[in-house]
Amino acid sequence: MRFLCLIYTAVDVDGRLTPNEMNHLIGEHFVFDEELRRDGSMIVSDALALRDKSIVVRPDGGDGFSVTDGPFAETKEHLAGFYLIEAPDLDSAAGIAKRIPSARYGAVEIRPVRILTLRGDLAETS
Repeated sequence: MRFLCLIYTAVDVDGRLTPNEMNHLIGEHFVFDEELRRDGSMIVSDALALRDKSIVVRPDGGDGFSVTDGPFAETKEHLAGFYLIEAPDLDSAAGIAKRIPSARYGAVEIRPVRILTLRGDLAETS
């Protein structure tokens, strides 16, 4: 099964870590990524730009959309990155998520991925 591991870190983590600490954390991620590739669990992973670089697109109530800067709600944590992994079950995915280096600075939400296919008139989930 596929699982998406959403990495949330404290909003101030990037400002709190020294450049050396940040480089060490990034290096830990590279090592972890390689471990997942070797054992066949890795599908893709990436870090996300800081939230001040993001925009939000929402329906405007008519036929169009509104675009606003940054996340809509103020939060103590922000989505910092993700891993899309392959694991036999949720417990195994949790075991992998606990090893994500950035997990110690926040939380990792694990979501099973629904594989949608279109067959005839119906969308099916596998």
